[in-house]
Amino acid sequence: MSEKKNGVIIGYGHMGGWHVNHYLKSDVVNLAGIYDIDPAKIEKAKQNGINTYPSFEAVLADPTVDFVLIATPNEFHKPLAIAALQAGKHVISEKPVTLSSAELQEMIDAAKAAGRVFSVHQNRRWDCDYLMMKEAYASGDLGEVTSIESRYHGSRGIPGDWRAQKEHGGGMIYDWGVHLIDQMVGIVYDREIERVACYCHHITNFEVDDGFKLDLYYTGGLVARIEVGTSNFIALPRFYMTGTNGGAVVDNWQDNCKVVCCKNWEEKDVKPVVTPGGLTRTMAPRDEKTIATHEILRPEPDVHDYYRNFVRAMEGKEEQYVTHAQMLYDMRIMEAAFESDRLGRPVEFGFKRDFGTYAVPDYKK
Repeated sequence: MSEKKNGVIIGYGHMGGWHVNHYLKSDVVNLAGIYDIDPAKIEKAKQNGINTYPSFEAVLADPTVDFVLIATPNEFHKPLAIAALQAGKHVISEKPVTLSSAELQEMIDAAKAAGRVFSVHQNRRWDCDYLMMKEAYASGDLGEVTSIESRYHGSRGIPGDWRAQKEHGGGMIYDWGVHLIDQMVGIVYDREIERVACYCHHITNFEVDDGFKLDLYYTGGLVARIEVGTSNFIALPRFYMTGTNGGAVVDNWQDNCKVVCCKNWEEKDVKPVVTPGGLTRTMAPRDEKTIATHEILRPEPDVHDYYRNFVRAMEGKEEQYVTHAQMLYDMRIMEAAFESDRLGRPVEFGFKRDFGTYAVPDYKK
């Protein structure tokens, strides 16, 4: 068991509070305190019995603080992270890690110069729906996978406050797209992206994207659709995957993954579907004699394994789960998405995947 490390959370908003709750139950992290520029949030933390710091500089000057987690609006991630790294602190940044690959490279360079661990909090790598689809893809049961669809649909519009403002790095590509892109990169581990096509929506917000449709064109013909909508009152399936020998679907957050595979392409005596406009055998449902159906059950991952890995990486005992190469790759896909939307056409993606499959702990216990 690693020795507990003292961490300070910078920003006591929604995600800052989420991290506080996890730190308080952690077997590897001590909550040393929080800092926020908002006096009301400082007062709220004090009322909740949490230690507070009078300034960011005071956090960096505290020799007992091992690392900081930055949970501020997006445009502040880079300057805060670099300052903390230069002060000798290890750093976790909330996603998106920053707003461009050039800025991210500056952060990586600062971490290497300081000899400190620098990571982004990709907590959605522990989502059950993602892990089930990752298993379905890797199993080979579907034959050659030809398409994957990943989406979140909601109907409450873009989140309020700074997430709706361009100057703060708002919008759905930065807010949810970064998660779905990272997951897709984790699923399709054996192919390269050749082109990127993206269309951003501006239904409830014209300053930043309040939704988008992003297509990743892979070598071998696979097309991955990543979609986020905030004006969808009827949600499409969370994940949908097709292959030459079957398909897989996860309808929503709570479902298992349903997998249907073909046992026999030949089917005699197909009962046609009859509609008022005619009939069809081509689109008729398959007979159970020619298909096999099974489920991939929801796993029981522990998102706190992210912190455990971060602490072991701080101690030099383990490689980071979320690597710098992965962080840069995700950022470059987002940049390509914005460029495709700006130009109104697909753009070439010239970056090679220089890492293998995502390292994750064994959650099947």
